[in-house]
Amino acid sequence: MAKITVIGSASIDLVVEAKRRPAIGETIMGESFKTVPGGKGANQAVAAARLGADVTMIGCIGDDAFGEQILSNLKANGVNTEYMEQIQQMESGTAHITLAEGDNSIIVVKGANQFVLPSLVEKALPILRKSQMVLIQQEIPEETVEYVSEICSTYSIPLLLNPAPARPVSKKVLQQAAYLTPNESEAAVLFGEAGISEAFKQYPNKLLVTEGSNGVRFYNGSEEIVVPGYKVEVVDTTGAGDTFNAGFAVAMSEGMRLEESIRFANRAASLSVTKFGAQGGMPIREEVEKKL
Repeated sequence: MAKITVIGSASIDLVVEAKRRPAIGETIMGESFKTVPGGKGANQAVAAARLGADVTMIGCIGDDAFGEQILSNLKANGVNTEYMEQIQQMESGTAHITLAEGDNSIIVVKGANQFVLPSLVEKALPILRKSQMVLIQQEIPEETVEYVSEICSTYSIPLLLNPAPARPVSKKVLQQAAYLTPNESEAAVLFGEAGISEAFKQYPNKLLVTEGSNGVRFYNGSEEIVVPGYKVEVVDTTGAGDTFNAGFAVAMSEGMRLEESIRFANRAASLSVTKFGAQGGMPIREEVEKKL
């Protein structure tokens, strides 16, 4: 069983469904409203656990009802919550999601996630050092990403950096990470004028650019390879990228080859979009293997 640690955000998603997005200053009628567990860190932790990994989540919740819901959901999905810290007199993180026109728009409010600091990670060093892979994202402070990158480099623990939401990342962190998994717009922020093609050559078999339903592109040392996605009936794309990251981490930790791991992750991500909610469609291992 793959041992994976996820360091990141845990939130509640407040999801509105509508036929279209309102224009500036416009009010429209929505179709539905739901609250469901989310946050990029928690999403990846739940997805990895459902795919058969032994997962520990490091993060923060507020002292509110949302915090209790987040914690309960992680436990229900078999995630170790020993290092989930409750922040007093602070609200839990939230993501305000609009589903319309076949895609999503998201505003994230950090809440307690801003307290996922190096001091919290330091408490979890014993579990980190036993991990086969560590996953981290950017809904938590930049200093924590840098600290975790240094720790993983020191102890030779593979680090998967999912640089979302997009913000500049230091060259040192880019070099220390074992895998980088931006989408196309995030890659543009990371590599700017140098361009993605040049970045591929700089980070062969490490930079994996997700291209939605088209699949995932990487450079194998001699040419760019696209591992195609899978065509499915899309209900909700929220959490598809998180499912991909979790699936890839699980597959690589189990010893699958790079391209095989991407294919496994693509299939898991494709299944995740067929149901509502970031975690609602995240598949269990048997579902993915059956479709492969």
